[in-house]
Amino acid sequence: MFTKITSLFLLVFLTVTSLTAQQLKTPPSGNNQKSVVTQYIGSIVHVTIVYNSPDVTAPNGDDRRGKIWGQLVPYGLSPNNFGTAKEMPWRAGSNENTIIKFSHDVTVQGKPLAAGAYGLHMIPRENESWTIIFSKNTSSWGSYFYDESEDALRVEATPEAAPYHEWLTYEFTDRQPAAATVALFWEELSVPFTIEVPDANDIYLTAMKEDLRGSAGFTWQNLVQAASFAVQSGSDLEQALAWAESAVSAPFIGQPNFTTLSTKAQVLMQMGKEQEAMAAMQQAIEHPTATSLQIHSYGRQLLVMGKKEEALKVFEYNYDKFDGAWPTAVGMARGLSAVGEYAKALKHAEKAVEQAPDQLNKDAMVQAVEKLKKKQDIN
Repeated sequence: MFTKITSLFLLVFLTVTSLTAQQLKTPPSGNNQKSVVTQYIGSIVHVTIVYNSPDVTAPNGDDRRGKIWGQLVPYGLSPNNFGTAKEMPWRAGSNENTIIKFSHDVTVQGKPLAAGAYGLHMIPRENESWTIIFSKNTSSWGSYFYDESEDALRVEATPEAAPYHEWLTYEFTDRQPAAATVALFWEELSVPFTIEVPDANDIYLTAMKEDLRGSAGFTWQNLVQAASFAVQSGSDLEQALAWAESAVSAPFIGQPNFTTLSTKAQVLMQMGKEQEAMAAMQQAIEHPTATSLQIHSYGRQLLVMGKKEEALKVFEYNYDKFDGAWPTAVGMARGLSAVGEYAKALKHAEKAVEQAPDQLNKDAMVQAVEKLKKKQDIN
């Protein structure tokens, strides 16, 4: 009985010891240390690459420069003498599987790839494009168990000469609001490929909808920001109008002021409801919160839209409301110039020169005066 109990105890002890040993953090073999790089594309979508980073110098100190590509990393597929893969692509790093993770659906080199984590492999070629492979298998060791049937996507990328990198590194070399270029660098070569977010506006709009269901939805400023984004991106204008209406009149939240009313007007204009938009904008400029600069800017917008007479009326209103203070004389000069009243416009331009708050504005109005003297439009 004692022998049986002792044997059982030893079995349990060895099992526990074995499990514990698997969880120990030990130094890496050689210099192939684990690295992680994460890059946001915009403020929501992000890409993470987890890889082991070998160096050009061998563990024994030998300089392998000039011997990396085509030798240490063979061109084409490599024979396999260990796992189940008949032939292996390169693991795009060292040791375990290199893993790339996408928080949202993206395109890589123009081809769609769903959100998720993928094993990253490459097929290097001399003086040709490389194949980059995104495998659904992220747990295997390196490429020894690579199975082509698990491919989620294959794309082609063109290698480029690059400054010397001792350590294999992934870097994001170009970053745009809806796209980024990531490149593998090692020795004197880089392999760049482009990741794009095809529906970035929808992602942001979805996030805003979710945010506005919480505490963020209890301020008219956030509602205005969301409505303005929808207008600029041309996304879900019905939702934009609902946000704009709430910013103006929602219980406990809404405030009719120049910002909320003008935002509503912008949404209506984008929806093609011009008369309603003009009415909302008239409310905005007549509201006590409207500043002379805000009204002036609206007049300038009307000029850009080719609505000269309407613009002049706005400039006249602004001039009277603020007793000719800066920049209302500038507006009068522009409005009168737009309708060909150069002599009247000149008087206001000369007044604006005297009122100019800084040298930049003074110089601009001096130029306007010279043009008006020649009966030239200053807009």
